[in-house]
Amino acid sequence: MQRNPVHVHKTTNFPDAMNTTDALIAILESSFDGIYITDGQANTIWINHSYQVISGLNEKDVIGKNMTELEKYGIISRSASVMALKSRNTITIDQTFRTGKRAIVTSTPVFDEQNEIIMVVTNVRDISELYNLKEQLAQKQEQAQRYEGEIEVIRKQLMQTSDMVVADAKMLNLLRMVGRAALLDTPVLLLGETGVGKEMVASYLHKKSPRRDGPFIKVNCGAIPEALAESELFGYERGAFTGANREGKAGLFEIADKGTIFLDEVGELPASLQVKLLRVLQEQEIVRVGTGKPIKASLRGPEKPIKVDVRVVAATNRDMESMVKSGRLREDLYYRLNVFPVHIPPLRERQDDIPKLAQNMLETLNKKYNQNKSLTQSAFISLLEYNWPGNVRELKNVMERSFIISDADEIDSAHLMLQNARLCPDPGDSSEDFDLKAYLEKIEKEYIDKAYESKRNVRAAAQSLRMDPATYVRKRKKYRQED
Repeated sequence: MQRNPVHVHKTTNFPDAMNTTDALIAILESSFDGIYITDGQANTIWINHSYQVISGLNEKDVIGKNMTELEKYGIISRSASVMALKSRNTITIDQTFRTGKRAIVTSTPVFDEQNEIIMVVTNVRDISELYNLKEQLAQKQEQAQRYEGEIEVIRKQLMQTSDMVVADAKMLNLLRMVGRAALLDTPVLLLGETGVGKEMVASYLHKKSPRRDGPFIKVNCGAIPEALAESELFGYERGAFTGANREGKAGLFEIADKGTIFLDEVGELPASLQVKLLRVLQEQEIVRVGTGKPIKASLRGPEKPIKVDVRVVAATNRDMESMVKSGRLREDLYYRLNVFPVHIPPLRERQDDIPKLAQNMLETLNKKYNQNKSLTQSAFISLLEYNWPGNVRELKNVMERSFIISDADEIDSAHLMLQNARLCPDPGDSSEDFDLKAYLEKIEKEYIDKAYESKRNVRAAAQSLRMDPATYVRKRKKYRQED
């Protein structure tokens, strides 16, 4: 918006008043904006302190000097005051000073009663910070666009080549970082609760790495008996122990050569193996069990460590820092594994993943068993409201159970039985056999009995469980006979 020129009466004698009125000077000096005043011939008559800060010029540089001269000698780049005098109108320009500060400069001519310009008042507003913020915003927007592009690429890759189902922004950002780490051989430590999908992330990292054509070896460190752990991981020579293979055996690290080895529950390794694992990480070599025994020297000559080229990805649901403090985990091994830690959020913090995962699991079951079952809206709501202490693994168990229980093509919230979800032990958490059929029959009986107690009518009870009435009667009769 262009400002109108200012007119004053001759009797005001404004320049003289300005020089003599302490109140007016105080007002001008208190301005955050720079103030620059010239007479009607472009001679500088006054500047305030803010102008000096913005421009880097002081009073002796400009007071009494003509603006055209200041332009000519490069003291200022260009003068809005001169432009305003020539045009007899308010002029606004964008100007950068020797200080590096950028400002909006507005020069307004002041006229007397004869319409002659008696002075030009210039306002200099520092917008450096505004431009800096604008540049930062532009950089952030560019970065965000780049990240969005990367995330979209990850999403398409997952849809085409991976069995991972990811929709949540947290997980997509996590996979973007994992994809970058995959390009290097840096050890990666996957952290998170049981069942969050650490193995899936490890597999994704391997597929994104230059080692994708090599083997991907999964090792559950907590499931290997301590007595066999060393020979399983590092192999053994012939004759190493009673019952050993005559030709010896390559360990999992040798098998993983040129590829990736995934050490799940790495914190469960006994102290003796932690030392050997540290050697693998540091030296990229292993020593088989039985190496160095006198019998070997006579058969094959002096034994040497075996070089391996392996990318190590470890995972745990334990607090490794606490394990270090308690002495259960070597400190040097912890720091060697913890080069690039990745914290996988629990399922309850990945709300967008829950419906996608559930739908994908259901589609897999439908394809396997030639069914066409679907989840109702109430089922989806129940899935989103549940806390999922067992994470993705628990969700998988729930979907399999509801698939079995539901007689109709629709799986409702009642079939999910989430209030009883944690009663079912996870087969992956125990070595004991679990009778799934007996468990499901027990739960089914409970729901059949509760439905009848509530409705007191066979048809209504069957309808509440989304069951065919004939099926409901048959099963109720069966379970009553068993009692």
